Formats: sequence, structure tokens, C-alpha cells
Amino acid sequence: MVEPTGSLSKPESLSRQIYATLREGIIRGQYTQGSRLAEQRLAEELAVSRVPLREAVPLLERDGFVRTLPRRGTVVSTWSVAAADDLFDLRLYLEVGAAVYAARKVAAGADTAPLAAALERTRADATDGDAYRVAQARAGFHDAIVELTGNALMTTLMRPVSGRMTWLFHLTAEPDSPDPARGNGQLFRAVTSGNERMAEAVAYARIECDRRDSLAALRRIGVE
Repeated sequence: MVEPTGSLSKPESLSRQIYATLREGIIRGQYTQGSRLAEQRLAEELAVSRVPLREAVPLLERDGFVRTLPRRGTVVSTWSVAAADDLFDLRLYLEVGAAVYAARKVAAGADTAPLAAALERTRADATDGDAYRVAQARAGFHDAIVELTGNALMTTLMRPVSGRMTWLFHLTAEPDSPDPARGNGQLFRAVTSGNERMAEAVAYARIECDRRDSLAALRRIGVE
């Protein structure tokens, strides 16, 4: 149930809250891939009217969590190996550049405390046992690198990428997966060194490691 309080009683804010609730439900697997999100059932489940629910759906579609299909309505998006591969290609272009710009900002004296806090969340949540929180923290660390660039447009472009990353990280999490804090620690040290070329090389290598591990995990669970 979505319970609006304070400013959340405004229709726009309530739609954002519904978006967040459905997004988490999709990532956690409560709403399975390919399943139909029936408007009436969701409105009853969340105890909201259909108006803010209809406003939330385009936000989910924009970020790649759902699709609107003729005669079927809104359905949860489905992962494929090709879709995951495309995501990593995009990450290479966006995040490697962000790592370079972030290192440049550090060399010019930018505050690295928010990035250090994001790394600490990765370490803390890795021992939490909640795969969703671990996935959120992993993606959040990459968000923090983009935010360190101070580039508002890059930060905006990163939002839907981060959401898809969180979903993929959660979907492919395995008991023996490498500790995400270790790889993020390498990237943290590279960025905070202020050395642009080092940050570029480590960011590229980390994304390719994520690609290798994620695509292998998808294939193990039967995703083609």
C-alpha cells in the first residue's frame, strides 16, 4: 500500500512514489518478467486511484521496466543476453567518460566524501543479505562517480541506466559472486587519485568484468 504523507499527497509526488514501489517490485521479482500489470488490480493492491498510477507507468516505460503493447496493455520488460550486452555497451560510453571527468574534478580539488560514503554503503550492504540492497548500493556507487563530475546532463542520462543496472545486478546475483566492494574499491582509488588515464583504464576494466559475470549468470539461469 502506498501511503502519501505531506508533500507526497500531491498527484505528481504520489505518482513518483508509485513508480518507486513498482520499480522495486519488478526488480525483486514480485512482478515477473513478461507479466501483465493490470491497472485495476494494481490500484487495489497499492490502495491508490488510477490517475497517479497512469502517471507512473510512462516513467517505468522510460526507464525500461515495462512496455505498453497493443491489446495487452502494460507488461513487465523481459531481459535477454542481447539487452544486457547493450546496457554494458552504453555503460562503457557513459561511465568511462564519467570516471575521467570525475578524476579531473578530484585533481582540481573536488570533495570525494560522497563517493567514499557510496563505497562504504557497498561494503555495508554486501554483508546485509538483502540482494536488492546490495544491487542498489552497487549501482549507487556508479551514480556517485557520475555526480562527482558535476555534469547535470550526464547525471540525468545515468538515471535510467542505473535502474537497469540495479535490476540486472539483482537478477544475476549468486552466492559465490565476487565481492562488489572490492572492484568498487579499485575504481574509487583510481578516481580519487586524480589520474585521468588510470580512472579510464580501471573503469573500462570493471565494466567489462561486470559484463562477463552478468552475461554468464544470465545464461546459467536460462536467459538467451
